Amino acid sequence: MAGRKISCIAAMSSKNRGIGKDGKLPWRLKSEMKYFSRITTDVKHEGKQNAVIMGRKTWESIPTKYRPMAGRLNVILSKTMSEAPDNVLLYPDLATALDALSQAPYVESIESLFIVGGHGVYKEAMVSDNLHRIYLTEVHIDVECDVFYRI
Repeated sequence: MAGRKISCIAAMSSKNRGIGKDGKLPWRLKSEMKYFSRITTDVKHEGKQNAVIMGRKTWESIPTKYRPMAGRLNVILSKTMSEAPDNVLLYPDLATALDALSQAPYVESIESLFIVGGHGVYKEAMVSDNLHRIYLTEVHIDVECDVFYRI
C-alpha cells in the first residue's frame, strides 16, 4: 500500500462492541454525530479537505440527504458498484484507494484520510502499515447489534 497515513473513526457499544444494526447506526446521538463531523472535517491547512473512506454498505446506510458527506472527499470501496455517485470516488479496495489518494491531485488537496466503516474496511485498515490513529468512542448503552468492532 501507499505511504499515506490513515485513521479509523468509530463509535461502539461498550457492552458488546456493536457498531451497527440492520444496516444503520444502532443509536441517534447528536453529540457523537457532531464529534464525528468535526474530526473528519476540520483541517489545519487552508484550502485542503479530508477524505472519508467507507464500504458500500456504510455509504448506503447514510441517509440520502446527507450523501455525500459535506466538506469531505467521499470515497466508496466496492467490487459490485459499477459507477460512483456524483462527487464521490469509487475504488475496488483500500489498497487501490490509498494508492490513488497518494498521487496528484489528491496528495496535494487531501489532508487526512479517515476510515468510517464498515467492519471489513476497519478490519483491513487495522492490519495496515498505514494505520496511524484510532478515534474510538464507547457508547454506554446496551443495544442490540448485528455488526461489531471486533478486529
